Amino acid sequence: MSGDLLVTWAWVLWLALILVFVIIEVFTLDFTFLMLAVGSLGGLIAGFLAAPWWAQIIIAAVLALLLLFVVRPSLLRAFRKGGDPTLSNIEALIGQTGRVVVEFADARGQVKLANGETWTSRLADGVTGELVEGERVVVTAIEGSTAVVVPAGASSTGKG
Repeated sequence: MSGDLLVTWAWVLWLALILVFVIIEVFTLDFTFLMLAVGSLGGLIAGFLAAPWWAQIIIAAVLALLLLFVVRPSLLRAFRKGGDPTLSNIEALIGQTGRVVVEFADARGQVKLANGETWTSRLADGVTGELVEGERVVVTAIEGSTAVVVPAGASSTGKG
């Protein structure tokens, strides 16, 4: 009797699972729960075709796994394809050129970057010499509110 009751009302469980998975997907936007919802839809359809409850579960699980590993990766690539490639924040400053506006003393000074911002700066580790006003520099790193720079002609591979 309880097996018949489970088969009779399994569609309610499938609908509830689909609803829960879709609600979670709305908040995560990662396509994982969408694939689980579609797998559950497969279980619901199997139930409508009078499949036993254990077959419904197997169909839902196999469908969800196939979707997760076959369809989801290509969906993620397709949606992330048009992402904004523009660098921002610190990443946008690395490699940017500038000019010394306050002469460096004890390897510290100020530079005005190409984007118009003036930064407190220091020479990168291992770089020696003096930087005078107007000399061109390249930002190699940002440490807090300090731009780590090297002269424009020097190698900028070091991590300050």
